[in-house]
Amino acid sequence: MPLQNIDLDLAYAQCARVTRQHSKSFYLATDFLPRAKRKAIRAFYAFCRVTDDIVDVPRTGLIDLQEWRLAARQRASTQTNPVLQAWTDTQMRYAVPQQYIEELMDGCELDLQVNRYESFQQLRRYCYLVASTVGLVSMHIIGAADGSNQFSSDTTHSAIELGIALQLTNILRDIGEDLTRGRIYLPLEDLDAFGYPEPMLCDRQINDPFRALMQFQIARTDTLYEQHLPALAQLQPDGQMAVGAASLLYRGILGKIAENDFDVFNRRAHLSGWEKLLRLPGIYLKVRQFSREQKQNTQV
Repeated sequence: MPLQNIDLDLAYAQCARVTRQHSKSFYLATDFLPRAKRKAIRAFYAFCRVTDDIVDVPRTGLIDLQEWRLAARQRASTQTNPVLQAWTDTQMRYAVPQQYIEELMDGCELDLQVNRYESFQQLRRYCYLVASTVGLVSMHIIGAADGSNQFSSDTTHSAIELGIALQLTNILRDIGEDLTRGRIYLPLEDLDAFGYPEPMLCDRQINDPFRALMQFQIARTDTLYEQHLPALAQLQPDGQMAVGAASLLYRGILGKIAENDFDVFNRRAHLSGWEKLLRLPGIYLKVRQFSREQKQNTQV
Protein backbone atom coordinates (compact mmCIF):
# COMPACT_ATOMS: atom_id res chain seq x y z
CA MET A 1 0.00 0.00 0.00
CA PRO A 2 1.42 3.41 -0.92
CA LEU A 3 2.61 5.61 1.93
CA GLN A 4 0.07 8.31 1.09
CA ASN A 5 -2.83 5.88 1.66
CA ILE A 6 -1.39 4.74 4.99
CA ASP A 7 -1.12 8.38 6.08
CA LEU A 8 -4.68 9.04 5.01
CA ASP A 9 -5.95 6.03 6.95
CA LEU A 10 -4.16 7.35 10.04
CA ALA A 11 -5.71 10.76 9.47
CA TYR A 12 -9.20 9.29 9.35
CA ALA A 13 -8.45 7.23 12.47
CA GLN A 14 -7.43 10.42 14.27
CA CYS A 15 -10.76 12.01 13.31
CA ALA A 16 -12.63 9.01 14.70
CA ARG A 17 -10.78 9.41 18.00
CA VAL A 18 -11.61 13.12 18.15
CA THR A 19 -15.29 12.34 17.50
CA ARG A 20 -15.44 9.65 20.17
CA GLN A 21 -13.69 11.86 22.72
CA HIS A 22 -15.89 14.91 22.25
CA SER A 23 -19.34 13.53 21.39
CA LYS A 24 -20.28 10.01 22.42
CA SER A 25 -23.84 10.57 21.14
CA PHE A 26 -22.68 11.58 17.68
CA TYR A 27 -20.11 8.76 17.61
CA LEU A 28 -22.86 6.27 18.48
CA ALA A 29 -25.19 7.69 15.83
CA THR A 30 -22.57 7.50 13.09
CA ASP A 31 -22.03 3.80 13.85
CA PHE A 32 -25.21 3.25 11.83
CA LEU A 33 -23.57 4.56 8.65
CA PRO A 34 -21.72 2.35 6.17
CA ARG A 35 -17.95 2.48 6.65
CA ALA A 36 -17.06 5.03 3.97
CA LYS A 37 -19.75 7.53 5.00
CA ARG A 38 -18.97 6.91 8.67
CA LYS A 39 -15.34 7.86 8.10
CA ALA A 40 -16.36 10.91 6.12
CA ILE A 41 -18.86 12.23 8.68
CA ARG A 42 -16.38 11.75 11.50
CA ALA A 43 -13.73 13.59 9.52
CA PHE A 44 -16.16 16.47 9.13
CA TYR A 45 -17.01 16.38 12.84
CA ALA A 46 -13.32 16.51 13.76
CA PHE A 47 -12.83 19.45 11.41
CA CYS A 48 -15.72 21.29 13.11
CA ARG A 49 -14.40 20.37 16.55
CA VAL A 50 -10.93 21.74 15.88
CA THR A 51 -12.44 24.87 14.33
CA ASP A 52 -14.56 25.41 17.44
CA ASP A 53 -11.55 24.89 19.72
CA ILE A 54 -9.67 27.62 17.83
CA VAL A 55 -12.51 30.05 18.52
CA ASP A 56 -12.35 29.33 22.25
CA VAL A 57 -8.87 30.90 22.46
CA PRO A 58 -9.71 34.64 22.57
CA ARG A 59 -6.22 36.12 22.15
CA THR A 60 -5.13 34.24 19.07
CA GLY A 61 -8.45 32.88 17.85
CA LEU A 62 -9.03 35.23 14.94
CA ILE A 63 -5.48 34.89 13.57
CA ASP A 64 -5.50 31.12 13.98
CA LEU A 65 -8.97 30.86 12.45
CA GLN A 66 -7.86 32.81 9.38
CA GLU A 67 -4.88 30.51 8.96
CA TRP A 68 -7.11 27.46 9.44
CA ARG A 69 -9.57 28.79 6.85
CA LEU A 70 -6.81 29.25 4.30
CA ALA A 71 -5.41 25.79 5.00
CA ALA A 72 -8.88 24.24 4.63
CA ARG A 73 -9.03 25.54 1.06
CA GLN A 74 -6.00 23.47 0.04
CA ARG A 75 -5.96 19.98 -1.45
CA ALA A 76 -5.62 16.90 0.75
CA SER A 77 -2.27 16.04 -0.82
CA THR A 78 -0.74 19.27 0.54
CA GLN A 79 -2.07 18.99 4.12
CA THR A 80 0.19 18.34 7.11
CA ASN A 81 -2.55 18.37 9.74
CA PRO A 82 -4.30 14.94 9.91
CA VAL A 83 -7.74 16.42 10.53
CA LEU A 84 -7.41 18.75 7.54
CA GLN A 85 -6.04 15.92 5.44
CA ALA A 86 -9.02 13.67 6.17
CA TRP A 87 -11.56 16.47 5.84
CA THR A 88 -10.28 17.88 2.52
CA ASP A 89 -10.14 14.33 1.16
CA THR A 90 -13.77 13.87 2.22
CA GLN A 91 -14.77 17.19 0.71
CA MET A 92 -13.27 16.20 -2.63
CA ARG A 93 -14.79 12.68 -2.63
CA TYR A 94 -18.31 13.91 -1.87
CA ALA A 95 -18.16 17.17 -3.84
CA VAL A 96 -19.09 19.26 -0.82
CA PRO A 97 -19.55 22.91 -1.89
CA GLN A 98 -16.88 25.20 -0.46
CA GLN A 99 -19.59 27.78 0.19
CA TYR A 100 -20.82 25.83 3.21
CA ILE A 101 -17.34 25.70 4.72
CA GLU A 102 -16.82 29.41 4.21
CA GLU A 103 -20.17 30.11 5.89
CA LEU A 104 -19.26 27.79 8.76
CA MET A 105 -16.03 29.72 9.25
CA ASP A 106 -17.98 33.00 9.12
CA GLY A 107 -20.14 31.73 11.97
CA CYS A 108 -17.14 30.72 14.04
CA GLU A 109 -15.63 34.14 13.43
CA LEU A 110 -18.78 35.71 14.87
CA ASP A 111 -17.98 34.05 18.19
CA LEU A 112 -14.82 36.14 18.30
CA GLN A 113 -16.65 39.36 17.48
CA VAL A 114 -20.19 39.11 18.90
CA ASN A 115 -21.22 38.06 22.41
CA ARG A 116 -24.84 39.22 22.48
CA TYR A 117 -27.82 38.82 20.11
CA GLU A 118 -30.61 41.37 20.30
CA SER A 119 -33.23 39.37 18.41
CA PHE A 120 -34.09 35.80 17.54
CA GLN A 121 -33.66 36.61 13.86
CA GLN A 122 -30.04 37.59 14.53
CA LEU A 123 -29.55 34.37 16.48
CA ARG A 124 -31.12 32.35 13.66
CA ARG A 125 -28.52 33.71 11.27
CA TYR A 126 -25.74 32.66 13.63
CA CYS A 127 -27.30 29.20 14.04
CA TYR A 128 -27.49 28.83 10.27
CA LEU A 129 -23.81 29.63 9.89
CA VAL A 130 -22.48 27.31 12.59
CA ALA A 131 -25.02 24.48 12.46
CA SER A 132 -27.27 24.48 9.40
CA THR A 133 -24.17 24.42 7.23
CA VAL A 134 -23.22 21.22 9.08
CA GLY A 135 -26.52 19.68 8.07
CA LEU A 136 -26.09 20.76 4.46
CA VAL A 137 -22.59 19.26 4.32
CA SER A 138 -23.86 16.05 5.91
CA MET A 139 -26.59 15.83 3.25
CA HIS A 140 -23.94 15.74 0.55
CA ILE A 141 -22.07 12.95 2.30
CA ILE A 142 -25.16 10.83 2.96
CA GLY A 143 -26.82 11.50 -0.38
CA ALA A 144 -30.43 11.81 -1.51
CA ALA A 145 -32.90 8.94 -1.42
CA ASP A 146 -32.70 8.53 -5.20
CA GLY A 147 -28.93 8.08 -5.05
CA SER A 148 -28.06 11.56 -6.27
CA ASN A 149 -26.86 14.69 -4.55
CA GLN A 150 -29.86 16.65 -5.78
CA PHE A 151 -32.18 17.75 -2.98
CA SER A 152 -35.56 19.46 -3.15
CA SER A 153 -35.96 22.93 -1.71
CA ASP A 154 -38.17 21.44 1.02
CA THR A 155 -35.47 18.97 2.05
CA THR A 156 -32.82 21.67 2.07
CA HIS A 157 -35.09 23.90 4.16
CA SER A 158 -35.64 21.09 6.67
CA ALA A 159 -31.89 20.47 6.93
CA ILE A 160 -31.42 24.16 7.69
CA GLU A 161 -34.18 24.18 10.33
CA LEU A 162 -32.90 20.99 11.99
CA GLY A 163 -29.47 22.56 12.19
CA ILE A 164 -31.01 25.54 13.95
CA ALA A 165 -32.83 23.21 16.37
CA LEU A 166 -29.61 21.37 17.19
CA GLN A 167 -27.71 24.61 17.79
CA LEU A 168 -30.51 26.01 19.95
CA THR A 169 -30.36 22.82 22.01
CA ASN A 170 -26.64 23.31 22.39
CA ILE A 171 -27.17 26.94 23.43
CA LEU A 172 -29.78 26.05 26.06
CA ARG A 173 -27.62 23.29 27.53
CA ASP A 174 -24.52 25.48 27.69
CA ILE A 175 -25.94 28.75 29.04
CA GLY A 176 -23.81 28.56 32.18
CA GLU A 177 -20.65 27.53 30.35
CA ASP A 178 -21.08 30.33 27.81
CA LEU A 179 -21.51 32.87 30.61
CA THR A 180 -18.01 32.04 31.85
CA ARG A 181 -16.77 33.05 28.38
CA GLY A 182 -18.73 36.29 28.47
CA ARG A 183 -21.25 35.09 25.88
CA ILE A 184 -25.05 35.25 26.00
CA TYR A 185 -26.83 33.58 23.11
CA LEU A 186 -30.39 33.88 24.43
CA PRO A 187 -31.96 36.78 22.51
CA LEU A 188 -32.03 39.89 24.67
CA GLU A 189 -35.54 40.61 23.40
CA ASP A 190 -36.67 37.34 25.00
CA LEU A 191 -35.00 38.20 28.30
CA ASP A 192 -36.94 41.47 28.31
CA ALA A 193 -40.20 39.80 27.32
CA PHE A 194 -40.05 37.42 30.28
CA GLY A 195 -38.91 39.97 32.82
CA TYR A 196 -35.54 38.34 33.26
CA PRO A 197 -32.92 41.04 32.61
CA GLU A 198 -29.30 40.32 31.79
CA PRO A 199 -28.02 41.02 35.35
CA MET A 200 -30.23 38.20 36.64
CA LEU A 201 -28.77 35.85 34.05
CA CYS A 202 -25.23 36.88 34.96
CA ASP A 203 -26.11 36.18 38.61
CA ARG A 204 -27.34 32.73 37.46
CA GLN A 205 -30.71 33.17 39.13
CA ILE A 206 -33.21 30.34 38.70
CA ASN A 207 -36.62 31.86 39.36
CA ASP A 208 -40.10 31.80 37.85
CA PRO A 209 -39.29 34.27 35.03
CA PHE A 210 -36.25 32.17 34.10
CA ARG A 211 -38.29 28.95 34.10
CA ALA A 212 -40.90 30.58 31.87
CA LEU A 213 -38.17 31.86 29.56
CA MET A 214 -36.62 28.40 29.31
CA GLN A 215 -39.97 26.71 28.72
CA PHE A 216 -40.54 29.09 25.82
CA GLN A 217 -37.08 28.41 24.36
CA ILE A 218 -37.51 24.65 24.70
CA ALA A 219 -40.96 24.71 23.09
CA ARG A 220 -39.67 26.75 20.14
CA THR A 221 -36.77 24.37 19.65
CA ASP A 222 -38.89 21.25 20.06
CA THR A 223 -41.30 22.51 17.40
CA LEU A 224 -38.45 22.71 14.90
CA TYR A 225 -37.55 19.08 15.58
CA GLU A 226 -41.18 17.99 15.27
CA GLN A 227 -41.75 19.79 11.99
CA HIS A 228 -38.54 18.91 10.18
CA LEU A 229 -37.36 15.49 11.37
CA PRO A 230 -39.65 13.68 8.87
CA ALA A 231 -37.50 15.10 6.05
CA LEU A 232 -34.75 12.62 6.92
CA ALA A 233 -36.74 10.14 4.81
CA GLN A 234 -35.46 12.12 1.79
CA LEU A 235 -31.94 10.85 2.52
CA GLN A 236 -30.31 7.64 1.38
CA PRO A 237 -31.75 4.77 3.45
CA ASP A 238 -28.30 3.83 4.77
CA GLY A 239 -28.02 7.26 6.39
CA GLN A 240 -31.50 7.74 7.81
CA MET A 241 -30.94 5.95 11.12
CA ALA A 242 -27.72 7.86 11.78
CA VAL A 243 -29.42 11.22 11.24
CA GLY A 244 -32.45 10.13 13.24
CA ALA A 245 -30.33 8.93 16.15
CA ALA A 246 -28.13 12.03 16.18
CA SER A 247 -31.16 14.36 16.09
CA LEU A 248 -33.46 12.52 18.49
CA LEU A 249 -30.76 11.81 21.05
CA TYR A 250 -29.85 15.47 21.03
CA ARG A 251 -33.53 16.42 21.25
CA GLY A 252 -33.63 14.38 24.45
CA ILE A 253 -31.38 16.99 26.09
CA LEU A 254 -34.34 19.39 26.11
CA GLY A 255 -36.27 17.07 28.38
CA LYS A 256 -33.26 16.67 30.65
CA ILE A 257 -33.01 20.45 31.05
CA ALA A 258 -36.61 20.51 32.27
CA GLU A 259 -36.02 17.52 34.55
CA ASN A 260 -33.13 19.43 36.13
CA ASP A 261 -35.54 22.28 36.96
CA PHE A 262 -33.82 24.34 34.26
CA ASP A 263 -30.55 24.48 36.22
CA VAL A 264 -28.20 25.00 33.30
CA PHE A 265 -25.72 26.79 35.53
CA ASN A 266 -24.65 23.93 37.77
CA ARG A 267 -25.81 20.79 35.92
CA ARG A 268 -24.98 19.79 32.36
CA ALA A 269 -28.03 18.15 30.82
CA HIS A 270 -27.20 14.89 29.04
CA LEU A 271 -28.43 11.39 28.38
CA SER A 272 -26.52 8.58 30.04
CA GLY A 273 -25.12 5.74 27.97
CA TRP A 274 -27.97 3.46 29.06
CA GLU A 275 -30.58 6.08 28.28
CA LYS A 276 -29.19 6.42 24.76
CA LEU A 277 -29.24 2.65 24.20
CA LEU A 278 -32.76 2.32 25.57
CA ARG A 279 -33.99 5.00 23.18
CA LEU A 280 -32.52 3.44 20.04
CA PRO A 281 -35.37 0.96 19.35
CA GLY A 282 -37.92 3.79 19.53
CA ILE A 283 -35.75 5.92 17.28
CA TYR A 284 -35.51 3.07 14.78
CA LEU A 285 -39.32 2.76 14.71
CA LYS A 286 -39.66 6.51 14.30
CA VAL A 287 -37.27 6.53 11.34
CA ARG A 288 -39.19 3.64 9.76
CA GLN A 289 -42.41 5.59 10.25
CA PHE A 290 -40.98 8.61 8.47
CA SER A 291 -39.86 6.37 5.61
CA ARG A 292 -43.30 4.73 5.27
CA GLU A 293 -45.06 8.10 5.31
CA GLN A 294 -42.71 9.38 2.64
CA LYS A 295 -43.45 6.41 0.39
CA GLN A 296 -47.19 6.88 0.88
CA ASN A 297 -46.94 10.56 0.01
CA THR A 298 -44.94 9.72 -3.12
CA GLN A 299 -47.57 7.20 -4.29
CA VAL A 300 -50.48 9.60 -3.80
